[in-house]
Amino acid sequence: MAAYEDGEHPSALTARRSRLSAFLSSPGMPPAAIALIALAVFAPACWNGFVWDDEINLVGNVHYRGLGWSHLRWMLTTGTMGHWIPLTWLSFGLDYLMWGMNPAGYHLTNILLHATAAAAFYFVALRLLRAAMPLTGEATLRLGAATAALFFALHPLRTESVAWTTERRDVLSGLLFFVTVLTYLRACESEGAGRRGWLAGSVASYALALASKSIVMTLPLVLIVLDIYPLRRTGGGWRGRIAEKLAYFALAIAGASIASSMARVPALIQDKPLSVRLAISAYSHWFYLWKTVFPLGLSPLYELPARVSLLDPPFLSSALAVVAITTGLWLLRRRWPAGLAIWAIYALMLAPVSGLVHAGPQLVANRYSYLSCLGWALLIGAGVCVAVRAGTGGALRSSYARLPVIAATLWIAGLAGLSLDQIRVWRDTDTLWRSALDADPRCDFCHANLGAALEKRGLYGAAIEHFETALALRPDSTLPRRNLALTLLRAGRPAEADAELRRLVAAAPVDADLRNYLGVALIREGRLEEAVEQLQRAVRVNPGHAEALTNLGTTLATLDRPAEALPILRKAIAITPGDARLRDALRRLDRP
Repeated sequence: MAAYEDGEHPSALTARRSRLSAFLSSPGMPPAAIALIALAVFAPACWNGFVWDDEINLVGNVHYRGLGWSHLRWMLTTGTMGHWIPLTWLSFGLDYLMWGMNPAGYHLTNILLHATAAAAFYFVALRLLRAAMPLTGEATLRLGAATAALFFALHPLRTESVAWTTERRDVLSGLLFFVTVLTYLRACESEGAGRRGWLAGSVASYALALASKSIVMTLPLVLIVLDIYPLRRTGGGWRGRIAEKLAYFALAIAGASIASSMARVPALIQDKPLSVRLAISAYSHWFYLWKTVFPLGLSPLYELPARVSLLDPPFLSSALAVVAITTGLWLLRRRWPAGLAIWAIYALMLAPVSGLVHAGPQLVANRYSYLSCLGWALLIGAGVCVAVRAGTGGALRSSYARLPVIAATLWIAGLAGLSLDQIRVWRDTDTLWRSALDADPRCDFCHANLGAALEKRGLYGAAIEHFETALALRPDSTLPRRNLALTLLRAGRPAEADAELRRLVAAAPVDADLRNYLGVALIREGRLEEAVEQLQRAVRVNPGHAEALTNLGTTLATLDRPAEALPILRKAIAITPGDARLRDALRRLDRP
C-alpha cells in the first residue's frame, strides 16, 4: 500500500491548505489575528502599576488631567522630562477622563495602540515584500508579512515600550509612523488627484507622529531609501522625488528644532570627544541587532559607564562588527540590495538615539528598538517567503514549504514567552530595579532608584544600604548622596546625615535646601547655634524658603532669642499660614 505524504490522507491535507489559503486571501483576517495575538500576549501588563518616570509624568502631575483650555495649552507648550509630545499628552488626558488614576486603563491604551500598530505594520510589510519580490505568490507574501508583523509585535524588545506607561510616545508615534509610510506607499501606486490626496494624508500623519515623539524625525530619509529599494523609483531623475518630500523635510526640521529646545535632560557625553560618541553609536548599532536575534539578559537599564573608550573591548568589537557588516552589505549591494537598504534604514531610524546626541543615564535602551528594528522583522518575513517559494514553487503543498513556517512559528512563540517574562519586570518599582540589578549588580543608578523606592515605603535600613552601594560604585554621584543624607535624617541618624550633607554643601554652597537639611541635622544633634548659622545662610540664599524660615524661627525661640525669632516666624507664617507649628511658636512668643 502506498504511503500518503506526511502520513496524512490527501483530503485532510487539501482541506487544511484550503483553510490556510482562505485565511491568507482574506484582506482583513491576518491583521485582525495579529492584533488579537498582540493583545493576548501583552494583556497581563494591565495588572502592572505606575513605575519609574510615571511618578513624575503621571502620578505627581496634575496638568494633563483633563481636556480644558488650560490643559491643552500646557500639553502644547510643555517640555516635561525633555520631550515635546502634545499628542501623547492628549492621549493621557483622555485616559484620565476615562480611568482616573487607575493604571490598568493607561496600560490598556498602550496595548491597544501597539496591537493596532502591529496590524498596520502588516500592511506596510505586505506592500514592501510585494515590491521586493514581484514573482512571489500573493498567499506566500501575506504569510511573510504576517510573520514580519508578529515578529515585530511579540519580540521582548517591544515590552518596555508597551508595558511602561510613560513610553506611550513609542507606541503612538509608531502607529502614526506606519500610517505615514502606508499612505506614502499608496501614493506611489496612484496617479493624479488620488496620488496628491494620499501624499497629503501621509504628510498629515507624519505631523501627528512628530507630535507624539520626535524620534521619527529621520523618516524623510527613510522614504528616499525606500524609493531606491524596493520601490525602484529611480527613473526620471531625483528632482521630483525630492520635491514630493519637501513637506516631510520641513516638518522633520521643525520637529528636530523643537525637540532640541525642549531637551533639558543633562547630556552626559555631549562634551566628550567624537571618538567617545562614535564608540557608543557603534555599540548601539551592534546591541540592537544582537538582541533582536538573541533577546536574553534584557534589562530596564543598561547604564552608561563612567569611562567610555573606543579601545575598550565591548566598544571596539562592536565597531569592528558594524564596519564589517557595512562593508559586506555595500559590496553585495548589486546582488542583494535589500540588505543594504535594511541596514541604511536601521541606521537612520537609530540615529537620533544612537549616542551621537545623548541624554540620560543609559548606554542603550530596549525602547529604542521599537522602530529602528523593523527592517529585521521584514527580513524574517522575506526569509519565510523565499523558503516557501523554494519548497513549493509558489503553492503551499509540501512538507518542505511548511518547515520554515514551523520554525518561524516556534521562534515567535518563544519570543512571546520571553515578552511575558519581561512584562512581569514592569509590575512595580521594586521588581523593576531588582530585575535591573539581577542583570547588572554594579549598576549604581539601579541601586539608587531601588533605594529611593524602599525609602518611600519607610524601609530606611534597606534603602541606606542601596544608597551606600551606589556611592561605593560611583562616589561622585550627587543624587544618591543627597537621598542617603535625607534617609539618614528620617532614620534618626543625624550625625551620619550631618557628614553627608557637609560634603554636599561643600560642592553646592548656594543650595538653600541643603543648608536647611544640614540645619535640621544639627538641631537634632543638639547643636543649635551651628544650626542657626546654616539656616541663616539658607535664608540669605532664598529669602522665601518657608521651611528654612520656620526652622530658623523656632530654633531662635528655643534659644530664647524672641526679638530675632518673631519677625522670622511672622514672615514664615505669611508664606505658609496653615502651619500649626508656626502658630504655636508665635503664641508662645507673643505672651507677655
